[in-house]
Amino acid sequence: MANGGQFSYIGMISSPFSRIEGMPIQPLGAEGLVGHIELDPDYAAGLKDIEGFSHLILIYHLHRIEGYSLEVKPFLDTVTHGIFATRSPKRPNAIGLSVVRLLSVDGRRLAFANPDMLDGTPLLDIKPYVAAFDQVQPEREGWFSGRSGLGATVKADDRFSAK
Repeated sequence: MANGGQFSYIGMISSPFSRIEGMPIQPLGAEGLVGHIELDPDYAAGLKDIEGFSHLILIYHLHRIEGYSLEVKPFLDTVTHGIFATRSPKRPNAIGLSVVRLLSVDGRRLAFANPDMLDGTPLLDIKPYVAAFDQVQPEREGWFSGRSGLGATVKADDRFSAK
């Protein structure tokens, strides 16, 4: 498969988490915490009108993950699943995605609620969350059925850390 090109970071994410272990595995688990984005000056004009959105989709590089596994034991289960049937970070392309609530915009600095990423995480892109486009009601949730509510309380351990 051909490489479609290179990505560059548009900014950095600051969060209260310096280690993978103990970090929330989903934004629900970071309730009450605040993260920040410091956008590179070259991209500041791209923030025009962003304050009109309550929620954003952040796409970022899982920069502390090394390698990948096609089968993993995810945080919410005790058996292995294919990587594409999980939200595990040890993926062929170390890309993370979170939907967060935008709290404020101050120049090229954004504050957002419920960060579930590491401090110093490189930001690849920001997209506005639009419920009519992004919210769907799934018909089935695979092995996540009955477990998705645990995303608010389960914390990361060292299973996906670089060894």
